[in-house]
Order: sequence, then C-alpha cells, then structure tokens
Amino acid sequence: MTAQDARHVPLNTAQKLAQDAAEAAETRAYLTHPDVVALRIERVRSQVDRMCWAGIVLGLAFTMTNVQGFASAGSPAWSLAWLAAWVLDPTVSLVLLAILRAEQVTARYQVQTGPWVRRAKWLTLVATYVMNTWASYAAGSLASIVLHSVPPLVVFVAAEAITDLRDKLTEAVGVAYSEAGGRPAAERPAVRRKLFADYLEDARSAWTSDVVISSGWVREVTGCSRGLAPRVARALADEVGGRP
Repeated sequence: MTAQDARHVPLNTAQKLAQDAAEAAETRAYLTHPDVVALRIERVRSQVDRMCWAGIVLGLAFTMTNVQGFASAGSPAWSLAWLAAWVLDPTVSLVLLAILRAEQVTARYQVQTGPWVRRAKWLTLVATYVMNTWASYAAGSLASIVLHSVPPLVVFVAAEAITDLRDKLTEAVGVAYSEAGGRPAAERPAVRRKLFADYLEDARSAWTSDVVISSGWVREVTGCSRGLAPRVARALADEVGGRP
C-alpha cells in the first residue's frame, strides 16, 4: 500500500526515507535510554542468578552422598551414626548458600563485605571438597578423584564468579547512565506522558497557511511516533480545511 500524507497525497521516496529515519531515531533513543538499558540488564542479571544457583545447588547435591560416606565411616545403615552423617553436608552447604545469598544483595548495591565473609565461604568450599574426595585420594583412584573433584570445584568457581558478575552488571547500569547523560532515578524529574491532544496542539501551533500537512511534517514539529502522526495530521487537516 502506497504511503500517503493526511491529504491522501502519495509520499515520494525522500519523504518516506525521512519518516523511516525519524522512526529509527526515536526507536534508538528509547533503546539507549538509561531506564531501558537498566531493565534489560536486570533481566540478564536474573537469568545469570537462576543458572548459577541451579548449578551450585546441583553440585552440592552431588557431593551429599560422598560426604555422608566420609562422615559415617562405615557405620551400619540406619544406625545413629549413619543417620547423623547425613546432617554434615547440609550443615556446610546451608552456611555456604546463606553467604552467597547475602552477597547477592551486597553485590547489587556494591557494598563491600568484611574479610570473614570470604574466609567463611572458602572454608565451607574447601571442607566440601576435602570430605567429597577423601575416599578417592585414600584409594588412589585417579578417575574417582577427577569425578569427585569436578562438582566441588565448579561450585567453588561459580561461587566466586557469581559475585563478580553481579558487581559488573551493576557497573554496567552505571555506565549506561553515564553514557546517556542520565541521572539517578531519584534525581530525574517526573515527565507527564504526552497525549493525542498535546501533539495536536503542538502541530496546530506550528502550522501556517503555506505548510502542507503531512505525517512527516507532524513528526518533525511534534516528535510523535510514526503510528500516531497520521492521526494528528488528519485531525489538523480537518480543522484547517474548514477555515476561510
């Protein structure tokens, strides 16, 4: 269908390109807006958190049976010592998960934690690794050592990486604000959303008798979207068309 202005005059190639350029500029302005960038980064942050947490929980679940075997030390099944051994791995894992959950919040707001937080995280990770691989080292089985070393090491690396990733994602939001010249949301004044009547009033104020009303001209003088411009142009043309 051929593009037309408000008076149903077909647009030439230059006018259509001008409309496309204006629409592209408007789209890019919204895509690079600090709030839009921040929202997209928040979505990425949520995806990263979910995947890292899934990997950490699965890795800790894999180590549970080996830690139980290390703690039970050959005790008869369902004995008191055998049952108590199942408590050891959740004890260490829950402390580790609590630290990681706290770092999830502190990293979001770039708050530095004390040295004991990092020591506690490393202690729980090292304890999990040692208890998970002790039997393999004692047996001297290289394959078993590798098998039972991979999950704890993945958990260790993920626990360290997830904190840095959150911190860098927070920095990315700050860089987006800096590049766009934006200010924090608390410092930016609220802007009322422009309505159809506002755009029509802007076009009415800019129109003179020697102006040919078209969608491109409306977009140029009011800054409205490409979808709204024909409506504004048509309304303005109806108004001025009835004048002497």
